[in-house]
Amino acid sequence: MAPARWSAKAAFAAAALFAAFAAAPAVPQDNGGGWELCNQTSFVLEAATGRPEGKGVVVEGWTRLRPGECRIALGGPIKPGVYFTFARSSSAHRGGQRTWNGDVPLCVDPNGSFSVESPSSCAAMGLEQRGFQAVRIDKPKGASMTFRETDNFRQGGQSAANAGIQRLLDDAGILPDIPDGYLSRETRNAITTFLAERKLPATLAAKPAELIDILEDVARNRSLEVGMMLCNRTDKKITAAIGRPNAEGWQSRGWWFLDPGLCVRAVDESLITTPHFVYAEMETPQGLRHLASGETETFCTSRSKFAILGRENCEARRYREASFTQTPVPEDGKLVYEFFDRGFGTPERKKPQ
Repeated sequence: MAPARWSAKAAFAAAALFAAFAAAPAVPQDNGGGWELCNQTSFVLEAATGRPEGKGVVVEGWTRLRPGECRIALGGPIKPGVYFTFARSSSAHRGGQRTWNGDVPLCVDPNGSFSVESPSSCAAMGLEQRGFQAVRIDKPKGASMTFRETDNFRQGGQSAANAGIQRLLDDAGILPDIPDGYLSRETRNAITTFLAERKLPATLAAKPAELIDILEDVARNRSLEVGMMLCNRTDKKITAAIGRPNAEGWQSRGWWFLDPGLCVRAVDESLITTPHFVYAEMETPQGLRHLASGETETFCTSRSKFAILGRENCEARRYREASFTQTPVPEDGKLVYEFFDRGFGTPERKKPQ
């Protein structure tokens, strides 16, 4: 079910061929000839960039951008041409990872800093593929690119930094709030109380960058205490999906691709105290093995990545039906589900071509 992988070299060639109309122009900026990335969202972002190098592309990451912050991602001087960028939200934020992406597939290391040049296969290098946006830089003096949300936080009193503080206060469980870029009296009081309870200097309330860093750490630590983790305890790769209740009813989501020994966070918010459901399949030389232990319920799935509301009439809605296994009841809003080899059925014989 994994998507087909292009080589970074082929991606660069395609992007260069169509650069005249496929690559978005960057804003010229006299910043010493570098490429500046700016974050005008309410999320802490981690950005990766791709630059042309010979007949290939060098991809590097991650450049951390606080809400409202600009940083030079590529130092100058840089040559005019087609460059690439991808950004993701910090793992501290609840509600799943957001991405600012495009259609050019390039390789990244999702787990740490990296620099890689045009591997023929992402998987062969232990990397993963992400869709990058192509950006055309025309001026040798440098350029600037901005990541945005629907709300640009440009009205009087608004700022992306304020919106980021609001979002992190919510993510950290300190104050439920909607990030609108305004710090109300209630929000400021919550910040003051938060700093006092942790015996931190009150002056940090007037230092957005430092306050954002502290709140991000608190939010990230909180995210580890709740949610749903899927862990692969077999020696084979596993493809997994989940089914769970939410405010709108039953929902199924997938896919997660788990290498041997890998754990992934499938849900990053507190779970309600009721059984959840999981689906998994394992590719073996003898055929496909499905998770086949415990009580099951039918949910809808799709060939590609999906989030499907409801579990009735799957085929009529042009989805597939699959039997999901019931999990133990989450405790304290958290559940870790481990896949063991003994939980999978016998291989299904591959159908003749």
